Amino acid sequence: MKRATTVAAGVLTISAALIVAASVVDLQVPGEHRAATETDMAWTAGIPGLGLVIPGALLMRRLPGHPVAWVLCLSGLHWCLDGAAASWLAYATYTDRPGASFAFWIYQRLGASLLLWLPLLLLIYPSGRFPGGRWRIAGRASLALTGLLPAVVLFVPSAIAQARAGTPMPAAFEGLDLDPASFPLPAGWWEALLGTAWLTLPLGMIVPFLVVVRRYRGALGDDRLRMRWLLWAAVVDLLVMGSALVVPSISDIALGPAVGLTGAAIVVALVRPRLLDVDRLLGGTVLYGAMAITVLLVDALVLSLTGAFLGRRMPEQDAAVVAMLIVMLGYGPLRHRLWLAIRRFVLGLRDDPYRVVAGLAERLEQSSTASGELQAVAEAVARAFRSPYVAVEVDRPGGERVVAAYGEPSGPTEALPISYRGETVGRVVLPADGPRAALSAQDERLLGDMVRQAAVAARAAHLAQELQRSREQIVAAREEERRRLRRDLHDGLGPTLGGVGLRIDAARNMAARQPAEADKLLKQAREDVTAAVADVRRLVHDLRPPALDDVGLLGAVRQQAARLRAPGLTVTVDDAEGLDGLPAAVEVAAYRIASEALTNVARHARATSCRVRLVIEDGALVVEVTDDGVGIPAGTPSGVGLVSLRERAAELGGNFRIECPDGRGTVVRAELPMGVLV
Repeated sequence: MKRATTVAAGVLTISAALIVAASVVDLQVPGEHRAATETDMAWTAGIPGLGLVIPGALLMRRLPGHPVAWVLCLSGLHWCLDGAAASWLAYATYTDRPGASFAFWIYQRLGASLLLWLPLLLLIYPSGRFPGGRWRIAGRASLALTGLLPAVVLFVPSAIAQARAGTPMPAAFEGLDLDPASFPLPAGWWEALLGTAWLTLPLGMIVPFLVVVRRYRGALGDDRLRMRWLLWAAVVDLLVMGSALVVPSISDIALGPAVGLTGAAIVVALVRPRLLDVDRLLGGTVLYGAMAITVLLVDALVLSLTGAFLGRRMPEQDAAVVAMLIVMLGYGPLRHRLWLAIRRFVLGLRDDPYRVVAGLAERLEQSSTASGELQAVAEAVARAFRSPYVAVEVDRPGGERVVAAYGEPSGPTEALPISYRGETVGRVVLPADGPRAALSAQDERLLGDMVRQAAVAARAAHLAQELQRSREQIVAAREEERRRLRRDLHDGLGPTLGGVGLRIDAARNMAARQPAEADKLLKQAREDVTAAVADVRRLVHDLRPPALDDVGLLGAVRQQAARLRAPGLTVTVDDAEGLDGLPAAVEVAAYRIASEALTNVARHARATSCRVRLVIEDGALVVEVTDDGVGIPAGTPSGVGLVSLRERAAELGGNFRIECPDGRGTVVRAELPMGVLV
């Protein structure tokens, strides 16, 4: 590792030194002479070179000896050497210094071998090994085809090469030894070799790209992420090339950052492929790059049309200046609006969060039903983010789920939770792939605001439905209770008391003449009265357990626990303070919840111990029943008993939940507010 680090540091130092020295030399060469020699300045090749050497050195430090690191370092060094040679060639021919011929050979002849680094990198990425089997043979053949042109350029006579290029040799190169390694061939051979080499150059790139596609399709896990990073780098390079075609003057400026980003992407892919969400990065790059190129095309079109129109009426140079002024003053203010219009067409209204939130609020006000509100949220999110599919799902107690959808899913989706006061009440489902799925920090904040409105709307609709249902249940329960009391009094207690009165009258009439019969009637009357008293007690107990008034809530729960009959079960009711003077409704609800929970423990839990805790916390009475039984399997539907417990807590505005920690035992917890009932 130490040796690899030393080598990487040496390559980086040499490359940087070459570019610094060449940049100093560039300052000594006038622009006219550089144009005459047709050479580039050092930074044109040096910045891309450093953009490869620096990532290569970092990769060499993390993965010593990795072939991809060597390719990055050596290709970057080659770029820097090529730039330095171009600078010295221009300087030496201008000042008549030595080394011009050697610089020409490096720049013009050896520079052609820069073509070999890209296919080599594609063939060994990401593992550092050539593909196996027939692909290995094809890969080596492709390198041979790509290397044919650099090999021919090394030895072809300069006169033939210049004739092939269609340009004369610069006059500044007269007197230089331009052909140190050239040798003659029969007439027409070099021309045929050059033509063949130019034809085989694109053919040599086909196999490396096919290898990349094959590896991408077969990659899994982190290897697939590594291939996605390479795809992102390719997209960046293509966007840079597209921008250079639209605006040729930026080609030299954009080349360095593009190559640097490619090297950085390769390092991240090999070292930490999960550093960023590459799918979102890729989608955003494609989207924003395409939008930027579209705007550049419009800019170039407007400028060219203006220049062409003015060129007919004034000299070319004046026309260019006037066209630039007209474009800046007339088209400039509209350019920002053009960008916003294109962005809105592609990405929706996410750039105007106030309009989105205000429109959603207006739609929610116009919706009269819960399903309509959720549909409004789904459509608003789809419009805001230009998404082909949005679904809003809201959970209801008892496992019911309300869904409002816009569009149809065409691929994988991801769900974002909808939370209300710390509780997840549903989710928003959006496409997981595609350029529009990439969300910036501002987009996430906007989506969060919309989701919060969805949560409030869903919660409000749910509470409104629950309130209406509760009112209906209260009215129905009240009438059912009245019907039951009337039936019990009319059909049970009333006839019993009427019969007692008749028996007493009959006994009075028979007391003097038939005392034994009278006594028998009185006994029957006494039994009927006893039965009537039992009915009265039953009615009273149904209305409110007497034990609550006799021994209090804690004592009543302990009495209920003592009545349980379950083999091996021990029930403990913790001591509690402050339970005196509780609201009657809270006492009854707490007693019923504890009783039902204890009954469930005895019947179903197969527990050995059970603990009941009653405590006042934050203005609410907490009823907690814990056992060490078998718990409740996931997916088990709620029975009538559990539903009744939840409804009793909800009637008082409280909370009720059941938990099974670690799959063992059950915790039943109810929180019953007391403030509104005192």
